[in-house]
Amino acid sequence: MNQGSTRDLIVGLFVLAGLIALAFLSLSVGGLSLRNNGGMMLYANFDQIGGLKPRAPVMISGVKVGQVEMIKLADDFRARVELDVDPKLQLPVDSSASILTAGLLGDQYILLQPGGEEAVLKAGEEIEMTESAVILERLIGQFIHNTNIEKAGPE
Repeated sequence: MNQGSTRDLIVGLFVLAGLIALAFLSLSVGGLSLRNNGGMMLYANFDQIGGLKPRAPVMISGVKVGQVEMIKLADDFRARVELDVDPKLQLPVDSSASILTAGLLGDQYILLQPGGEEAVLKAGEEIEMTESAVILERLIGQFIHNTNIEKAGPE
């Protein structure tokens, strides 16, 4: 090989390594992973999910233990959320699930709070105690409505 083709080969390998690194970062930021950290499916029904989306994190004490796999409408017109969590997790049957917002206007995630029962949830079971998302627009509307009633006074 001559000097020019060796240099072209090195530059080509460098560009290829950069493209692989860029693809890896794009997948990581997007929440996709080539390895499957979950494996145990749990279900939770909510009256209101707000802006919760598939692949949203599922957390316990600030540690990611899974992600939202799927959201669909149940027969009782409630949102049925499928959670893909770490199969090593030993969640008591009286655990609860809440939809929270990261920061003031951040993305929504599910917070699991372990209960105190001895029995644990198994794959395919449902988390009975749930707390729906707080909708900021509704809170503002209630505040404005209550303020208007107080200003009008009793009749």
